[in-house]
Parts: sequence; C-alpha cells; structure tokens
Amino acid sequence: MQWVCEIALSDSQTAFKSLYLAYFQRLMRFTSLYVPSSVEAEEIVSDTFLSLWNNRKSLPEISNFDSYIYGIARHKAISLYRTQHMEKVQIDENTIDLFAHTDTTPEEELISKECIDHLNEAINTLPDKCKMAFKLIREDKMKYKDAANILEISVKTLEAHIATAVRKLRESLAKEIND
Repeated sequence: MQWVCEIALSDSQTAFKSLYLAYFQRLMRFTSLYVPSSVEAEEIVSDTFLSLWNNRKSLPEISNFDSYIYGIARHKAISLYRTQHMEKVQIDENTIDLFAHTDTTPEEELISKECIDHLNEAINTLPDKCKMAFKLIREDKMKYKDAANILEISVKTLEAHIATAVRKLRESLAKEIND
C-alpha cells in the first residue's frame, strides 16, 4: 500500500490522513462490536492510529496491513475492556448494516426497509463469534485468513462460524417469508 510506505519512509502526514480517512469508518464498525458506546469506539480507533503513527518506521516489515491495523484495534478494545472491568460487552445492541458498502442497482433498491430490519434482527440473534466472523467476511469483505487472525481463531473455526451464521440466517429469514 503506497500510503503505508510514504508514512514509514518520509513521515508523510498527508499519506497518514489518507490512510485515516480510508480506515476510520471500518475500524469504528469493528470496534463497536467490542465496546458499548461510540465514544469508546472512537477513542479506540484514535489510539489505534496513534499507535500506528508511533510505530510507522516498522510498517514496511508488515506483510498484511489490514490484519495489522485490525489487530491493533482489537487489542486496544480488549485492553479498554479489561481496564473498565465490565461484566459483558453488549454487542447485541449494535445493528450491523450489511448493505453499508454495496453499490445497489434500481432492482436492489426495491428491497424494503422491513426486509433489511428482519435481516439485521436475524444477524443480531447470532452468537457473538458468529456475528463478528460474519461481519468481517461478508461486510468488510476480508479474506478468511485475515479475519481468522483478527479473531485469533483457526480458518476452519472461522469457516464453521460462517456456515453456522449463514444457516441460522437462512432459517430465520425463511420463517419471516413464510409468516
């Protein structure tokens, strides 16, 4: 990635800003799965970029930047979680917008808000690991290996989570259609 090289080699603030703009929203959605408020998610994302800037000289050694930056965000979120001694992160309250980064055709725009709400409800009923795996693979379009690294699970386990998520979503949506 060109921005990463520019940041590492010439301390380019312009490249850093471009990188920030490219990753900010994706990292916000990702960290919101770990923390209950958008303020905390934004704090984690800011800390992630600060850490990235502070370690910019080592960036050329990174072979997979996506995995690296998501890993930093994940570790920052876990660290915040530990410091707050929260009993449980309520990710069920966060709606995952499956259609956030898709280009829609006029045909696809006919999907009613009700259908999207049913889909989001079905996604929110998934177990936490399935929900995170589904979001990384289907929404963020990550490779299985990268998502498995971020979640610190094997690729086979990730595949099992995705299969479970797809099966449960299919069952849930089939019930909605038949009702």
